[in-house]
Amino acid sequence: MAYSNHPDTATGPARAPFPIIPSDTAELPAFPKGIYVGRGGDVTLRGIEGTADVTYRNLPDASYIAVRARYVRATGTTASDLIAEA
Repeated sequence: MAYSNHPDTATGPARAPFPIIPSDTAELPAFPKGIYVGRGGDVTLRGIEGTADVTYRNLPDASYIAVRARYVRATGTTASDLIAEA
């Protein structure tokens, strides 16, 4: 089945999830629809239209952040096993 006939939307299911390696300088290769957090902690990120970083604190294991992020920063991020839902 070809998926090219099904438009991608911000609220639709992920089509190309990828692991996130937090970086203080590198943008994510694609803007995700959200971020899955495998192992809990804090996630510091900047949204696609944001002008400042924010930190989601004390996230539990297996949680989900419904945010379209441009950056996930290494500094301030203690959570791990992050997957971008793109």
